[in-house]
Amino acid sequence: MMTEPLFRTDAYLKRAAGRVIGLTPEGGIVLDQSLFYATAGGQPGDSGKIIWDGGEIDIATAVKGEAGAIVLVPAAPVTLPSVGAGVEQVLDWERRYRHMRVHTALHLLSVAIPLPVTGGQIGADKGRLDFDMPDVPADVRALEAAINEMIGRGLPVSDDWITDAELEANPGLVKTMSVAPPKGQGRVRLVRIGQGADQVDLQPCGGTHVANTAEIGLITLGKVENKGKQNRRVNLHLGN
Repeated sequence: MMTEPLFRTDAYLKRAAGRVIGLTPEGGIVLDQSLFYATAGGQPGDSGKIIWDGGEIDIATAVKGEAGAIVLVPAAPVTLPSVGAGVEQVLDWERRYRHMRVHTALHLLSVAIPLPVTGGQIGADKGRLDFDMPDVPADVRALEAAINEMIGRGLPVSDDWITDAELEANPGLVKTMSVAPPKGQGRVRLVRIGQGADQVDLQPCGGTHVANTAEIGLITLGKVENKGKQNRRVNLHLGN
């Protein structure tokens, strides 16, 4: 039961039709195409609701299922739509859009701190990256200023695709040590920030991003936490 990920081609889509192609034993719903991003790469699954003739369900999150399925998880046990039923998907757009802003901002954080990333997490108000870094950065405010400068330049954010073999031949594209790029489909999505001489970042990513860095707004960096001998956690907060 493969689900077409609508968010991959249009991260700004807020409503979409769908058809139920499966129900899981745990009470999840699988659609032929999904507006809802499934939890992966430190980005939470989307929430919202689905509506059909005779019912409506709040969706708490979405997770990856088997064989390319995206499973929508109801917020509470309720009567599910039948297999074959047509539904309307409605995204909790405000929450998703904040995830997009944080996710793109974290890519810029990885530019400001060009060290291997050992972990990360995205929230609606803040995010964090863990770096393979022996010491706390000497000037956190300078890093913050560098990120806000890139945001203020209004850099376009776009994607490109390469084959699994091309990625293996260019291991320097991969910044994350703990999360492997989404391989196995024959091709891998790259997220590019900036174009031409103004390009600042290019890395594999399956998440949702804003179309322009100006949409992020000003950010602040919070405390840098010591998470081990070679591990430092840098927290990033949206301004509003």
